[in-house]
Amino acid sequence: MHKHYEYSSVFADFIASYISERRNAGFMFDNPAYWLYRFDQFCVDSKITEPFLTKELFDSWSILSPTETKTTQNNRLTSLRCFGVYLNTIGIYSYVPHMLPKAEKTVPYLMDDQDVQSFFEQVDAYSSLALVDSFERLAVEYKVLYRLLYCCGLRNSEACSLRADDVDIINGTLTIIHSKGDKDRIVYLSEDVRLLCNNYQKWLKDRMPVQSEWFFPGKNPEKHIPKTSVDRKFNEFWNGTEKSKNCDKKPTVHCLRHAFVIKRMNIWMEDDIDLQVMMPYLSNYLGHKGPIETYYYYHQVEEAFKTIRRKDKISASVIPEVPVE
Repeated sequence: MHKHYEYSSVFADFIASYISERRNAGFMFDNPAYWLYRFDQFCVDSKITEPFLTKELFDSWSILSPTETKTTQNNRLTSLRCFGVYLNTIGIYSYVPHMLPKAEKTVPYLMDDQDVQSFFEQVDAYSSLALVDSFERLAVEYKVLYRLLYCCGLRNSEACSLRADDVDIINGTLTIIHSKGDKDRIVYLSEDVRLLCNNYQKWLKDRMPVQSEWFFPGKNPEKHIPKTSVDRKFNEFWNGTEKSKNCDKKPTVHCLRHAFVIKRMNIWMEDDIDLQVMMPYLSNYLGHKGPIETYYYYHQVEEAFKTIRRKDKISASVIPEVPVE
């Protein structure tokens, strides 16, 4: 399940040991492993001959490249900083900065009901013009995959890597294995989504003489559909909507997950259902660490504040309206 890299610098053995230790502790650690691989190659190119993480080496690796965001810079420097802490614990001198460049705070585009409807109109209208069977199959897969992302609040990686055995059509559940934070969870399907998956699964069995282990097989059925393909097609479908022509911020696949959370919380608030009671369930359903992480999805939504003001029966008496003269 893990991504493995070949390290070849003077830090190679230490990086490999560090990553092995973190994974044995239960962490996926794929992102830090990638950044440490990049650092490892940087050391090879820079002809570093001693395994000491000096301030000069750290600073030279810290330089922001022209095509890099501050968020990406923060991610790679955090990975190296943690590696430096590890080196110090095993007796190898390493420079560990107290502060790192702050990551950018980006507010995602928040898709409303009209945006979602327009997007799925583009998805449903799509059909491959290619004569290759795999492309025709993928056209159908997209229709199901994007609905799972929206209706179940899945992450892109979770939907793409679903195995056929992870989808229980009878009981209407998805088993998500080794997701973000190396967490496993059960996701329950609504009846209409369960029927959608059931019909799709039957169609796929009739379509493919050799069954794939993946619920969404890629062009090569031995591999699942790649995240990059889902990202690319999302952009294509969104660019086909009228809203995209006057939109100052482009949404991403992850915005479908945001839209699911926003929709669910608004429904609960409109129905006077206590969010404090329901949030732990929603948080677990999404695979979050806790309710605070789930609330983050909601705090930028203008519609949320309208709902809160409409439902708030106390603030009007505590903080009365100030007349404008």
